Amino acid sequence: TRSFTDPSVSMDLLRAVLQPSINEEIRGVFNKYMKFFQTAAINVRDNVGEEVDPEQLIQETCRSCLEQAKLLFSDGKKVVPRLPHEQAVPKRVRQMDDELSRRGSPIPKKRKGRPPGQSLSNDRGVSGMAAWKLKVSEPVKRDGPKWDPSRLTETTTFVLGSRANKALGMGGTRGRLYIKHPHLFKYAADPQDKHWLTEQQHMRAIGGKMAYLLIEEDIRDLAASEDYRDSVDLRLEELKPFVPPAWMTEKMQKHMETLRRGGDVPPPEDPPE
Repeated sequence: TRSFTDPSVSMDLLRAVLQPSINEEIRGVFNKYMKFFQTAAINVRDNVGEEVDPEQLIQETCRSCLEQAKLLFSDGKKVVPRLPHEQAVPKRVRQMDDELSRRGSPIPKKRKGRPPGQSLSNDRGVSGMAAWKLKVSEPVKRDGPKWDPSRLTETTTFVLGSRANKALGMGGTRGRLYIKHPHLFKYAADPQDKHWLTEQQHMRAIGGKMAYLLIEEDIRDLAASEDYRDSVDLRLEELKPFVPPAWMTEKMQKHMETLRRGGDVPPPEDPPE
């Protein structure tokens, strides 16, 4: 049993009280630079391939930023390691800061009397980043009947993510489907799956690029929603659904169950092209 006079306990109690306010400040910093992450992630998607998930890239980058920030509080006698490509970063960051200052920073000035932990979501200038803020800070809910692995049977039809993008009128913005609807179940095909898909002429050989499979029913439900049903760009004939073999469906069932339980699934063996 540790006494409340223990220095570490006292400091942790203080941290717990201040943590909500600290989290809001950190979220504000990320919102300030989010547009740069967005632009970079979209460029990566366009250069690497249509199946790259920009949202995932942004989340990984934000987590990496936090890990690097820990080095600021390392032993003062130790030199914080710097990677070669990071040497030119400070100047660029200053340029970004100057540009944001000229345009008007999306982070509002701190108001006097703001109670610790108060949300910044209603502050002027932050609302435009609200959707991205939620994606970075809140986990995607994976529950309900659509995330019940038993709905995947040997007769369930699937579609390629690239075709679903085109069918919903987002063919010109590759990968946007996954950003706009992160709640959708998607399965990243592994080399064995892609071999079968290519043999059955459901897709052309794409080397190391990612290939996602989505449930046809989910895409048709989206097409019937208010967001899409009146769109002149709707092209459901682009879906071209197919029934995968039983062994692939079984893998997708396990994938869905793992995601529903909040676990992480290792990426396919193929590296990005």
